[in-house]
Amino acid sequence: MTRPDIPLAGVIGNPIGHSRSPLMHKHWLRRYDLRGDYVPLHVAEGDLERVVRTLPRMGFVGANVTLPHKTAVLQIADHQSDRATLIGAANTLTFRDDGSIFADNTDGYGFMSNVRQGAPNWDPKSGPALVLGAGGAARAIIVALADAGVPQILLANRTRAKAEALKADFGQRIRIVDWVQVGSVVEDAAIVINTTSLGMTGQPALRIPLDGLQSGTVVTDIVYSPLQTPLLQMAVAMGCVTVDGLGMLLHQGVPGFERWFGKRPEVDDALRAAVLA
Repeated sequence: MTRPDIPLAGVIGNPIGHSRSPLMHKHWLRRYDLRGDYVPLHVAEGDLERVVRTLPRMGFVGANVTLPHKTAVLQIADHQSDRATLIGAANTLTFRDDGSIFADNTDGYGFMSNVRQGAPNWDPKSGPALVLGAGGAARAIIVALADAGVPQILLANRTRAKAEALKADFGQRIRIVDWVQVGSVVEDAAIVINTTSLGMTGQPALRIPLDGLQSGTVVTDIVYSPLQTPLLQMAVAMGCVTVDGLGMLLHQGVPGFERWFGKRPEVDDALRAAVLA
């Protein structure tokens, strides 16, 4: 296989109409005057492997993967990064010149880059991280936090069994906190991270007592619709440093774009405006 004259990439999901990834990648392609295109791809679960293996033959150099395919696509790939294996999911595929499929997970990279940009004074080694939720995003974030040197991860999930499963995978650095006891450990956290969909438009609110939040604590929410979730609004009122969830989406797209189109893109205000338009 040889690279096509006009490289194509896209995002695979079901549903996919809500994805902002095409806005992001199209903005970068225009900004850097690069040939190529990026399109949304609605793919049913039963068609996933056939579609993924056909894309390179259609001129695709890679694809992002979103729900519900992040776990299944890892089994389709010919090669996978160590972090994708550890997390158990992939969100970035690269179709190599020899026709093989390489799977990676850049969600943790996106999360850490977003926090470092939005809260540059946060030191990962300064104290525990309180992680709310135990789904796929939480797995990627926990790996990133551990790699950055966070000394302890306080993990709370509405279903304790899912939190126990993460602890079994990631070890003693994780301390499980019952959901109803979250308020009692908030004051211990140097950073609070909501990885659940609670607080998202159309979803129930995230109802946790925040009385113990300390001024200067970093609070971030991976939800970006609305951009300022009730959690972030409350944290601002308490003097915390807040980081919205849009930046995680933007930063996680950087490695894939660079691999596919040969240019490392910048995450800046112009990009945020384009994606929010």
